[in-house]
Amino acid sequence: MNIKDHIRGIPDFPKPGIYFYDISTLLAHPDAWQVTMGRLAKMVGAHRPDVLAGIESRGFLVAAPLALKLGCGFVMIRKKGKLPGATVRHEYDLEYGSDVLEIQENMIEPGQRVVVLDDLLATGGTTRAAIQLLRTVGADVVAAACIIELLFLNGRSKLDVPFNALASYDS
Repeated sequence: MNIKDHIRGIPDFPKPGIYFYDISTLLAHPDAWQVTMGRLAKMVGAHRPDVLAGIESRGFLVAAPLALKLGCGFVMIRKKGKLPGATVRHEYDLEYGSDVLEIQENMIEPGQRVVVLDDLLATGGTTRAAIQLLRTVGADVVAAACIIELLFLNGRSKLDVPFNALASYDS
């Protein structure tokens, strides 16, 4: 099965000139979603993770069911102010400004093997920031993975861990 057949492209979203690759249609198709999770399980499982870290918000949709399938833990990496309790934060630069990612304290034990997941890798800045945040709390970040990689943005070059994607687009 070609999972690209189940990913919808939406031109000019969220603003003119952006072509948005939408996994909603993949999630809505049970067979395609099952195949996607199976392929991700094989790819991510090879890294023997203890914990999967999902990046807000579509990364939660990828990492949570995959963690269940692989029998490992799941943690959320969220934007500033979205998590209850004490958090650890990491500020990072964007093309125009900065942003903050947070994780709840004590969710990762020092030395745990963690794989970072999201639905899509574009420029790589958010995934790189998530990796840095996880290292701050003592994680051994062993890999990152996504369903979709936008090759033309070369986000993979910003990552210092092995990276895999199930589908890629050149434009």
